[in-house]
Amino acid sequence: MSGIIGKKIGMTSVYNKEGKNVPCTVIEAGPCVVTQVKTKETDGYEGIQLAYGEQKEKHTTNAMKGHFSKAGVSPKKIIREFTRFEAGHQKKFGDIVDVSIFEEGEFIDVVGTSKGKGFQGVVKRHGFKGVNDATHGQHNRLRAPGSIGASSWPSRVFKGMRMAGQMGNTRVKMINLQVVKIVPEKNLIVVKGSIPGPNGSYVIVERWS
Repeated sequence: MSGIIGKKIGMTSVYNKEGKNVPCTVIEAGPCVVTQVKTKETDGYEGIQLAYGEQKEKHTTNAMKGHFSKAGVSPKKIIREFTRFEAGHQKKFGDIVDVSIFEEGEFIDVVGTSKGKGFQGVVKRHGFKGVNDATHGQHNRLRAPGSIGASSWPSRVFKGMRMAGQMGNTRVKMINLQVVKIVPEKNLIVVKGSIPGPNGSYVIVERWS
């Protein structure tokens, strides 16, 4: 397998071999169960669907109940598909995927959803400095964006102009994070650095070798 579904537990720090304190993020990765195996003959491509996290039956649709029962597992919260595999990745319905697919020291990518900040101005969203001075009549312009366009040409605002708007709550991928430690008995992966999203949010951990 090339990846697994997990949950962000929180941040901590560990000391490396050089004695330096390194900030790390703890991820509960799996165990995930294979709920569907897609093949070129039936689906046009190869892929493996993983499910993670228990969910009550009353919160599961009848269609999904049938989907999970076909794989012989209880209803799950999160379903994701993986299409990249190493040689000999043979998986079938009901197989369990856990942290054993990773090794300490290797590099991984983590995909998550960043924290939503709502509608924010240019100072918080883009790091504008503002006027920085309240003199010369600038009583209400301290955090204003200023001019956003030209005059008769081009007579429009260019796409991508840094302005106020929705901040956060977007899909973010952190690449090349090193696996510092693996705790197989608790299904934990400790990675160097930070990952997107609040504690308790679901993430995708991928290996790109």
